[in-house]
Amino acid sequence: MSDPFSGVRLNLGRRHLQDRFFQWAGGSAIFLSLVFLALLLVSLVHLGRGAIWKTEIALDIGPVAQMADVQQGAGNTGKMVREAMFALFPDVIGRADRRRLLSLLSPDAQLELAAALRNGRPVGQHRAEGAGVGGKLQVWLTASDTLDMVEKGAVDLNVPEERRLVSDRESGWIRQLEENGAIRRVFNTGFFVSGDSREPELAGILSALVGSVLSLFVCFVLSVPVGVLAAIHLEEFSSGRRWAGLVEVFINNLAAVPSIIFGLLGLSVLLGTFGLPRSTPLVGGMVLALMSLPTIVISSRAALRSVPLSIREAALALGATRVQTSFHHVVPLALPGVLTGAILAMARALGETAPLLMIGMVAFIADVPSGPLDAAASLPVQIFLWADSPERAFVEKTAAAILVLLVLLVAMNLLAILLRRHFEKRFKETRGA
Repeated sequence: MSDPFSGVRLNLGRRHLQDRFFQWAGGSAIFLSLVFLALLLVSLVHLGRGAIWKTEIALDIGPVAQMADVQQGAGNTGKMVREAMFALFPDVIGRADRRRLLSLLSPDAQLELAAALRNGRPVGQHRAEGAGVGGKLQVWLTASDTLDMVEKGAVDLNVPEERRLVSDRESGWIRQLEENGAIRRVFNTGFFVSGDSREPELAGILSALVGSVLSLFVCFVLSVPVGVLAAIHLEEFSSGRRWAGLVEVFINNLAAVPSIIFGLLGLSVLLGTFGLPRSTPLVGGMVLALMSLPTIVISSRAALRSVPLSIREAALALGATRVQTSFHHVVPLALPGVLTGAILAMARALGETAPLLMIGMVAFIADVPSGPLDAAASLPVQIFLWADSPERAFVEKTAAAILVLLVLLVAMNLLAILLRRHFEKRFKETRGA
């Protein structure tokens, strides 16, 4: 006699097999995503760890009389640097060799020396063996990117001379400096407190970081109030109207427009028609605000729509107006979702590059901007410029800047999560009371 439930058991076994397969597929997808993310972070840390360290060379600067002149605003620091460098290698006589020897120092070493003498130790604190007016002071100056790469192991000195960045003569000078204890590696504070530079060893992210912060501030001030108010009007006051549906279609389509289109809009309208200054956080923030508006409107409408209809009905039944119902009851309850959407939109705007390239924020800006109307770069554009540079030393700067950008993005996403949990907890406490 045949089993009447055999077909049912066969179908049930097939369904269980499908469930196990999809569970395995989902877990594998998550695992692969985490592996790729770990590989990305490991590669960035491996490439960018060298950017937080820099190499310095010790020079005996003197005599004291010349240092005193520098402290008083006179004196030739370039000559002092050259004489101190040549004193370390008295056998280097030829003009070409001396030029190559000086290339071991950063081109701005003389400016660094002037700043060290004016803001550093008093001239009287010279070395004991050089007492008197002819005494000398030991000063550590930034090395060139070539020497920096050698010290960080990025240049293999064991390969043939024609295949490496430094010659045998230069590698001999470097070894002599190492044997004399005239080379050290220190924390590179300039990477965080300096602006951009043509020289990799001097380049920093402060000007680009301040430009991004100013652009993001302008974007937040313009986009969040307008986007949230537009969402409130569309969801609470225009719901069901025919033109509101048409506006919703337009907003959804704008959210899918490539960001470079907004850059073209800013180039033609903000710069071409209104004549606003190029390469400024003001224009960059306005372009990013246009790009962020659809996202903020859509996320805010979804948050408002999640508020139960009974809240609105209860407020209206107690005599509240539509405006009072919206701003006193609905918006406070939807605030976690509204803030989350706004912060995520700001995080996306922080990482945008294409629209800023169109309005001229790709220019080389070394000075730190002091306001939205000053010329500035942004951190994503700075990363783009460094990645396009031919110097090998800019590779680690690029990776380090990417890590800083990722830290900012993660911080903004964590802020969105914390705000959501805070307001949700307060809402639950209010309901419980």
